[in-house]
Amino acid sequence: MSSRSVAIVGAGIAGLAAAEQLTRDGDIAVTLFERSDRVGGKLIASPFAGLAHVDESADAFLARVPDATNLASTVGLSESLVHPEAVGAAVWHDQLHPIPDGLLLGVPGKLGPLARTGLISWKGKLRAALEPILPRQSLAHDSVGQYVRGRFGTEVHERLVDALVGSIYATDTDQFSLAEVPQLHALASGHRSALLAASRTRSAGTASASASPIFASPTSGVGALATATADHAVAAGLELRLDNPVGTIREAGSGNGWELDGQQFDAVIVATPADAAASTLSAAAPAAAQGLAGAETADVVLVTLHIAADEWPDRLAGRSGYLIPKPMQRSITAVSFGTQKWAHWAPPSGGQILRVSLGRDGKPVLHLSDEDIIARVLDDLQLHLGVRFTPREVRVSRWPGAFAQYRPHHRRWVDGIEATLPAGIFLAGASYRGIGVPACIRNGQIIAKTSAEFVRSLT
Repeated sequence: MSSRSVAIVGAGIAGLAAAEQLTRDGDIAVTLFERSDRVGGKLIASPFAGLAHVDESADAFLARVPDATNLASTVGLSESLVHPEAVGAAVWHDQLHPIPDGLLLGVPGKLGPLARTGLISWKGKLRAALEPILPRQSLAHDSVGQYVRGRFGTEVHERLVDALVGSIYATDTDQFSLAEVPQLHALASGHRSALLAASRTRSAGTASASASPIFASPTSGVGALATATADHAVAAGLELRLDNPVGTIREAGSGNGWELDGQQFDAVIVATPADAAASTLSAAAPAAAQGLAGAETADVVLVTLHIAADEWPDRLAGRSGYLIPKPMQRSITAVSFGTQKWAHWAPPSGGQILRVSLGRDGKPVLHLSDEDIIARVLDDLQLHLGVRFTPREVRVSRWPGAFAQYRPHHRRWVDGIEATLPAGIFLAGASYRGIGVPACIRNGQIIAKTSAEFVRSLT
């Protein structure tokens, strides 16, 4: 029997990564509490259009950073990983415009493709061309939007950077922390000219068809990574308790450790969104709970449609989907042509799977009924693509609080909250130090190592 113990609250990918990390050595007893009847949190795939697994949320993870691919290898999923097809994305601005080559998260790294695109006006292109001669600018504002507007002007920001980054994080980039978008922050902090720096960056061009694949997914959906991680950790000794919500964490009566669910633990990792963590920590860490309660999020809805082959225009072949800049948005924010993006998403009966995103920071959507959402989606698709689709099947997936909103100086906020946590309590997950599957895995593993060091130091 292990003499030391760690509890983890929340079986999203961060909590699962922490559990897998902690069970590797086997000298710490690990118990993972999850209030629902499954693991994975927001990562889930379900049957659609005759296919067994079509993602209802994230359909891939970044493969150019090692965290998710390494975990997939550890839990036995390497052979099932696939990459998107080599098709290019577009931006809709009165019509579909292919995303120019040479971009780094929307930041231009080549003037030639920018000059040739019809997405940016000549006035906008001339403004962007000034970027290499502009002096270095202060980053004290810590705003993605303020930085990009200052370097390239409003058009590049709204039609490229905000369209792309805003879609990734469901955010308004004028109110999103530059420091929390690592690739952009590296350009801004390490170089005077973002364009010249982007031109020398190997990952520039990742939004275009000419870019090498940077995403990966298990063929059975991203949620399979969560399930495989849970199975791997359970085989190594993890006690997984599903359908087991955790109330308030309290200091153990002995004064040593923490009590939850009637059991005492030496340390606790709270791997839930900030609002849930605030409730869980209200007694054990009231100052931290107060700060966590003020965290902001964005709700999103993902609508999946099966479009018959005879309704799908040939002119849309060779595209993975498109983004809609905020000034042009009515209801939908982005559209993924799923079957053209993923070869294994071809419906047995033919046709195309589309995934349509609605909702972002400042644009609520959950108050709408499913019927209203579907009607708005079909209206917007007709405006954008010139076709009135009659879907063979529709699925509406609602995700309240799906995206943490990292306001400028987010890191300062996190540091302040962590400074108020009592010894033996730790936070992990997307609310804190990185959004996206790889970032959550990395954060969960780091916190697991920190908690292990803490419990092993106890006498």
